[in-house]
Amino acid sequence: MTPSAASSSPGAPGLDIPEVTVAPGDIATTTVTVRNDSDIVEAYSLEVVGDCAAWSTVEPARVSLYPGTSETVTVRLEPPRSPEVRAGEVPLGVRVLPAEHPESVRVLETVVHIGAFHELHSELAPRRRRGWLRGRYRLAVRNQGNTPVRVGFTAGQAGEELSFAFTPAEQALEPGESTEIGLRVRTGKPVWFGAPVVWPFTVDAAETGEQDEPRRDEPVVRAPLDAEFVQIPIFPKWLLALLAALLALLLAWFMLVRPAVRSAAKEAATEAVQPRPTPAGEEGDAGQSPGTGPGTGTGKGTAPGGGRSSAPGTGGDGTSGEDGTSADGGTVVGGGRQLSQTIDVQSTRGETKPGIYQVPKDSVFGVTDIVVANFQGDEGLVTISFGDRKITTIALETFRNQDYHWVTPIKIPENDTVTVEVTCEKPGTPASGRQAQGCHEILNVSGVLSRTSQ
Repeated sequence: MTPSAASSSPGAPGLDIPEVTVAPGDIATTTVTVRNDSDIVEAYSLEVVGDCAAWSTVEPARVSLYPGTSETVTVRLEPPRSPEVRAGEVPLGVRVLPAEHPESVRVLETVVHIGAFHELHSELAPRRRRGWLRGRYRLAVRNQGNTPVRVGFTAGQAGEELSFAFTPAEQALEPGESTEIGLRVRTGKPVWFGAPVVWPFTVDAAETGEQDEPRRDEPVVRAPLDAEFVQIPIFPKWLLALLAALLALLLAWFMLVRPAVRSAAKEAATEAVQPRPTPAGEEGDAGQSPGTGPGTGTGKGTAPGGGRSSAPGTGGDGTSGEDGTSADGGTVVGGGRQLSQTIDVQSTRGETKPGIYQVPKDSVFGVTDIVVANFQGDEGLVTISFGDRKITTIALETFRNQDYHWVTPIKIPENDTVTVEVTCEKPGTPASGRQAQGCHEILNVSGVLSRTSQ
């Protein structure tokens, strides 16, 4: 048995297979002539071995020969277009195995020249980015050719509004290797107001530098990748409307509300410090103060017969003057005198402070009216008590002036107190327009002070 190889004419003797050149994705063939030099009928099995075995076949794979005869078989090479089949020289071996004499196996060898092809695959993510001035993208590149390449990156835009920066600017890739490139897009100036601006641009990846050998393949032409940068305005439309509304409210405050508030606060403060007038019902029939009209004593009036006497109706707690007032300034009313007392309470933030008026000994104070003045507009609580009885608790921020009146007087016995307790949470702003350092409340209590023994 003498296997031989032939490239053109079948049956040409030889010991080696001629070299073969094939491009990935194409088909190339060569032939091998097998001759039976033995004296028996022999069957031969042919098989491709080595790196080419995965994509090479022998047709037919088995031949039977009579002594002294030969047959030519075809070796078919079909390398795939894949980065796994590297460009360059790849050894090719064809093993010829006799069925009757396996010890006579032979392997015929040659070299296959794999052609180079170039192909790049790129993807950009995301394709659309929003930002005020800049956006960041990721460019994924894969070398799907079968030879090492050096890749450069470019970006383009219709105008000159955008600038581009790749990191890194170039990258070397082996066959089947992939990498990720950072792309930063930046605009020259911001958009302050209005609608977003869309800037379209393209990104491309291509081989750079000189090739080691002339290219025989047709490069795969891919269109550049399209992307967009959406530049959003610094201030949105709704913010402009909000600023306009706030400006209108501010103007309305200074022109209309603030003068009215200051005037009301000033009037409230003036009313709080004025003395409470005597009710009209307390005057006599002739317009005189009680105790000075007919049938009542004047305290130092003239009795019948011209003598000086003590007048009835003085209440027994003091004498009244010729003008109808008691010695301490109170008005004599029947069995007592009209009394008005003012309790002034000043406190600091966070402090609870009481103000007290104590009913004198041997007296009863019949309270008919109280007025509370919060002329600063303080915030907190005020509690009013008559002795052990709590009359009311009011939140200071709910009023500026508050008054209470009773037809039937509330009687407070001797040594009991009228108490106003103020808890200052936040000082207010008086008519001066500057916030006060502390809280300031005034309570005016009015009624009739009578002696307990007549």
